[in-house]
Order: sequence, then structure tokens, then C-alpha cells
Amino acid sequence: MYESVTAVTDRGPGPYSAGSTTAVASAHAARTHESTNSSKSWSQRTQSLLGVQIIGTGSYVPEQVVTNADLEERFGFDPAWIEQRTGILARRYAAPEQATSDLCIEAARRAIRNAKISPRDIDLIVVGTFTPDYHCPTTANLVQEALRIDAPAMDVQAACSGFVYALTTAAQFVATGNAKYALVIGGDCNSRIVNPQDQKVAPLFGDGAGAVILTRGNSHQGLVCYQLGSDGGGGSLLDRPSGGTKRPLTSDELAAGNHYLHMDGKSVFKWAVRALTESIDLVLRQSGLSVDDVGLCVLHQANIRIINNAAEQLGIPAERMHNNLQHYGNTSGGSIPIALDEALQSNRLSRGDALLMSGFGAGLTWGTCVFRW
Repeated sequence: MYESVTAVTDRGPGPYSAGSTTAVASAHAARTHESTNSSKSWSQRTQSLLGVQIIGTGSYVPEQVVTNADLEERFGFDPAWIEQRTGILARRYAAPEQATSDLCIEAARRAIRNAKISPRDIDLIVVGTFTPDYHCPTTANLVQEALRIDAPAMDVQAACSGFVYALTTAAQFVATGNAKYALVIGGDCNSRIVNPQDQKVAPLFGDGAGAVILTRGNSHQGLVCYQLGSDGGGGSLLDRPSGGTKRPLTSDELAAGNHYLHMDGKSVFKWAVRALTESIDLVLRQSGLSVDDVGLCVLHQANIRIINNAAEQLGIPAERMHNNLQHYGNTSGGSIPIALDEALQSNRLSRGDALLMSGFGAGLTWGTCVFRW
């Protein structure tokens, strides 16, 4: 897979379409493309953390629906190409006055109501996002202030793996008694970071956020097995080259479009499929479970071809999956918690079920877990 592995887990990929290419610098693309085709063995490191449970979920997507036909009218994009390559039919875009924090705040309110607790009960906030309102303060700070919560608040930046990273981070506090009720959010406002005229990238993304309330559970509930990982060697496969301290934003960088999200779609596609299949197979084996033991599978909603390819290789039947990317596109950090909230509203999970979740994205990062409900 990748030449350099610096993970606790395994590689967790980005999303997108097999055939798409980006404006990523050719030297970087060549180097990282080689790393994705490496025969490097998958990391076997996993962890377990039981004694936690999710008692409430909530999600929010903006009201504005942008269909493939809308993109054809505005930018000349081919609706059939988008659907065939990704499975996406529509996505939601935030209103001009909305930012990532606004999406997260509404998702949090809904999760709090669903859990039947008060914001006063929450003593930890962890937000997974890579599209924060500002470099500082954090999006979690803004959520804390809006909801008048007395708690520490922090962002976790792991792109499309952000929710799984945030969930496992919060679980450490809850399991050790250092937090009683943790608010865990995944959310992104992707429409602000993609070049709206780039057919290979822009149609794939939408905006949205999901949230859960995490608290103590019994000794059988929680993270039966999880794997988190990083492979910075593949970072330039999916990145925003400028806007940080390495390459500050200048007029030249803006003119070149280097503040937008860039992606080597073909390499990311191959990497994503392997990340899903390898990491899911590993956490199931380490949990002593088979695919037949999984009650529900919620994968990062990046591309239906990635999901179907991995599911076929693993033998996961369609009825065990919950997909919604046809309606929302790739909402990055919001992807898994939005789908989880929908699945729960449809009564697709029962106490004691094994919930399989896997996120993969820029960094490159990945996070896969078996969560006993």
C-alpha cells in the first residue's frame, strides 16, 4: 500500500471517483501514487475500549438541495457521469450566512434532545472537522459558547476519518471517569473549499453535521475493537496545498487555485478500497466476529463504487449497509454520524448489536471500529 506507515491502525483513505485527477503537483502525485501501489503489509495494531455507550444522536443538513441537474445548468457538468462514477444524485449546500459551527450546533441540539439530557450535563466536547470556521477559535469553542456548555472543547482534524477519531478520543475520557456526558460531533462545510467549476471534485461533496452523546455503559458495550491510522506519505493525494504556514495564502496561490481541495482520484480510489477491506477484516478478526455477526455497517459515504467494491470483497450483504450519499454526497466528518442518526431513526439498531463504522480521508487517515450497541 503505502511506503511509509506511521499509524496506530491502518490507512484510511479519501473518497472519490476512480478516474478523476487533480491539479496536485506532479512530482508529489508521482511519489504518492507509487506509495499507494506498494505491497507494504497492513498495520496490525488495534485497541479496545469497553464500558461506553451512545445514548443520543442528531444530525443536520442545510436546506439548499443542489442536484446534478443544477450543476449541469450552472457549470455544464454531466449528470450521468456524476451518477455513474459516484452514485451521488444531490447534495446540500450551506446558506451564505452558515458555517461549519452552525451545522454542528444544530446537530448537537438534536442529539441532546434525543438523549434527554441538558446542555448543563455535558462535560466534554470533541468536534471532528477539517473545515473549521476559523483557524482559531476552534469550531468546538463556538459550539460550547452557543450552547452555554461548561466543558473543555477541542477539534480533531482527521478529514473524513474525523468522526471516528473524535469518538475514540471522547471515549477515553468517558471510560476513565474523566467525563460523564461527552458531546461528539462530526461536521464539515465542504462547499466552501472546493473549486465549484471542477467536475472531478466539486460534485462529490456536500455540507452537513451529525452528533452523538457518549456516556458510561456496561462492560460489554462500546469499542470492542478499533484501529486508527495515518500515512502522511500519501498526503498529497488529497490536500489543500496553500493557506497554512508552509505555503501562506498569497495572490499567486489564489490565482492558481491552490486554496481549493485537490485530489488524485484514481490513486485515492484504489487506496480507499484497500483501506476499507484490510481494516474491516482486521477489526472483525480481532473482535472474534464475522460479517454475519454485524448488525449494521455504516461506512464513510464517499463514493458508492468504493463502498460496493469493499462490501463485495468482504461479503457484506446490502441489507446490512446504510447508505445515503445519493442524497447528501460526501459530507466528510458529518458522513458517518448523519448516516448513523438516520439508521437509528429507522430502528436499524438494537441493544447488543455489533455496529461497524469506518472512515477514511485526507492525511491520509483512517479509523475503523466495531461498536457494541
